Amino acid sequence: MQTQILLTSFQTWLPHQHSNSSDDLLGAIESQLFPNFSLRFLRQLPVDIEKSSRRAIAQIDRTHPNAILCCGMAETRNTLTVESTAWRGNKSLQTTLSLDSIVANLSATEISHDAGKFVCEGLYYEVLNHIQHKQLPISCLFIHVPLLTPHNFSMISADFCQLLDRVAKLRF
Repeated sequence: MQTQILLTSFQTWLPHQHSNSSDDLLGAIESQLFPNFSLRFLRQLPVDIEKSSRRAIAQIDRTHPNAILCCGMAETRNTLTVESTAWRGNKSLQTTLSLDSIVANLSATEISHDAGKFVCEGLYYEVLNHIQHKQLPISCLFIHVPLLTPHNFSMISADFCQLLDRVAKLRF
């Protein structure tokens, strides 16, 4: 059975934003074929923790993916950043993925321990909490995407595709 990965992205939330780089990246890879895994997309989630979490969890329960990569825009970052931890108040949850091996030798990707204290972190926490509470055999990772430019797009998209491939090769 082929590994199935669910990818999520957000809408914009500020007036100056013409698009959300996380959604732009997913749009760019949506038509690509990946022989070793299949992708499902849940794009343009609302920038609201409760609404986006409810939609993502419903999709998880409906489709039973092997892995989930939630994506959000980080305007002030220059690389893809994979988030180790999600916080809600004084409680934290961590991804079960080995981030060091997932990002090894990627040129435009780093590990972050600060998911941003916004809707990105809220969604990440709620999805990790759902997986843990239901004891689902699903891996989850949050990836922040920098603003995409003609200069960085090929590096960012290449690293993102490598991340997808590495997550898909994990034993589920």
